[in-house]
Amino acid sequence: MFAPPTTLTTAGTAQGGRRGRRVRVHGREDGGRLRAADLGAELGVRATLVQFSSAFCAPCRATRRVLAEVAGMVPGVAHVEIDAEANLGLVRRLEILGTPTVLVLDAGGRVVRRASGQPRKADVIAALGRAV
Repeated sequence: MFAPPTTLTTAGTAQGGRRGRRVRVHGREDGGRLRAADLGAELGVRATLVQFSSAFCAPCRATRRVLAEVAGMVPGVAHVEIDAEANLGLVRRLEILGTPTVLVLDAGGRVVRRASGQPRKADVIAALGRAV
């Protein structure tokens, strides 16, 4: 299931907490935006599905098929697969804890949804609705 990017408050309470100011955990200080240079590929005109994978991950192969199919169905949506082991700096910065992890980016590269594990096609399509 896709969830919005996690936010924490400076006092350590979870999203919706009352103490402290909110700080983004995932993404960059400029609003959590990722650029083509970060991903090694161009962003989609409307949205981008970013998949973090590893070589021996069976669910990653199934996730690749689902995301490629959805990207092919929805005009302006790109699918970018990133090898987590070869991009440890980005993995650490985005706090990717396992593969597959999927980020849904809007047209500007802002992370609007995030999920770990193999997603269902219907969930990916629903998550895209938030980005486009």
